[in-house]
This record gives sequence, structure tokens and C-alpha cells, in this order.
Amino acid sequence: MVRLSNNLVGVLNIVTFVLSIPILGAGIWLSTRASTDCEKFLERPVIALGVFLMVVSLAGLIGACCGVSWLLWVYLLVMFLLIVLLFCFTIFAFVVTNKGAGEIASNRGYKEYRLGDYSNWLQKRVNGNSNWDKIRSCIRDSKVCDSLRERNQTFDEFIKDNLSPIQSGCCKPPTACNFTYASETEWTKPVGFTNSSIVDCNTWQSDPSILCYNCDSCKAGVLANIKNDWKKVAIVNIIFLIFLIIVYSIGCCAFRNNRRDNHHGYKGYP
Repeated sequence: MVRLSNNLVGVLNIVTFVLSIPILGAGIWLSTRASTDCEKFLERPVIALGVFLMVVSLAGLIGACCGVSWLLWVYLLVMFLLIVLLFCFTIFAFVVTNKGAGEIASNRGYKEYRLGDYSNWLQKRVNGNSNWDKIRSCIRDSKVCDSLRERNQTFDEFIKDNLSPIQSGCCKPPTACNFTYASETEWTKPVGFTNSSIVDCNTWQSDPSILCYNCDSCKAGVLANIKNDWKKVAIVNIIFLIFLIIVYSIGCCAFRNNRRDNHHGYKGYP
């Protein structure tokens, strides 16, 4: 008689297998349609996730419903490793995002961000040229600065606006530069401006393809987004971790059932 735990594992893995199909399809679609570095950067992780879910769910499904103990053992091993990795990642996410916060600029409705305020690990992730090239491509593709420019605000309206971290760090120069406002993404450097002690002031250009995309403030804005997202992901991970532990426990029961059935069959019991 098929045990309840085997049925539960089977149902859960059918659901996982069905979910893996659109994920894998999305990755394949990206690989055939990708025209930007941002899209190409996303395609491989999506495909890998889809294949991983499909293979693991098949192993769990066949192992639980067909009584294949070694497949169920592999499934449980992968589940155990996933639980350990997810637990470690959740702790790591809380640790590396513990530092760093935006500072409210004088008489401004938005915050400004400094790269040095964030953990060294996060800084290294965005300071590498290859990584930053991909991130910068994603920011440009998202047209976040274009949408800011379309607001057509006066200076007083602009400084009261609640800009996102990326808009604040990438689409305008730091307030300390004291550039003259022309539009949301156009700021004029003072006559005779040469070099400033603030590196981002020298990096800024009103060219829409350049702006402050190479500024440390832009990298800090990205890290501010990452910090907020990772904290949300960490909370979701805790919920998912509890779910995985429950599924793992049910899987262990199904594995014991398989071994008992195989043992009885070997002994000649009905």
C-alpha cells in the first residue's frame, strides 16, 4: 500500500515540475531574444534554475511513487544541501546588508548614497569592471533616468521629489557638486570648473548615455536597492526554509516506507 507521505511527496513534486516548465521556457526565450548585456546576464541563471527544479522534481516524483529508493535518496540529499545553503545564504544576506543607509541631503526630499558606507563584500561586487558593465547596462535598459527626465519638473519640485536610490545616485550629480539645475538629468558645471575633490563631480556628464553611471554614488544607489531587496528575500527565504524542512521530513518518511517495502518484498511478504 502506498503511504500517505509518498503521495504527498509525489503531489509536491508534480507541482514543482509544472512550475519548472515556464521558468525553463522563459530562460530559453531570453537566450533566443536577448539583445542587451542585461538580458544575456539573466538568461543562464534562469535556465539553470528551470533545469534544476525539473530534474530534482522528477527524482522525487519517481522515487516516491515508483518506490525507487536510490532516486529518493538522491532527492533527499539535494534537499538537505539546499536547506543548508539556503540557511547559510539567509544569514549571510542579513550580515552583508547590515551596513549602509542613505543620507538625507540638506533641504532635499531624497537621500544620497555613498559607496564607502556599505560592506566591503558588496563594494567589491560592484567595483569590478566586468560586473559593473553588466549592471550599468541593466540600468540603461530600464530607462530609469529617461522616466525621471519626462517629469519636466522645476528645481523646487525636483528637490522635494522622493527619488529612488538609483535615480538619486545615477541620474544626477551629488548635491555637494553645486552644479546648476537645467532639468532632472541636465546639470551645468560652473564656468572655469576643472577638477573637484569629489570624484563624482568630475565623472558627471549631461550626456544621456553617460550621466553619473560611472559614479560611486550610482554604485551606492544600486547597493541600496540590493540591500532592500536582499532583506525582503531573506524574509521570504525563512518562510521557504520552513516549507523545505517540512517537505524534507515528509520525504524521509517516504524513503523509510520504500526501504520497508523493499525489505518486505525481499523477504517474500505480500
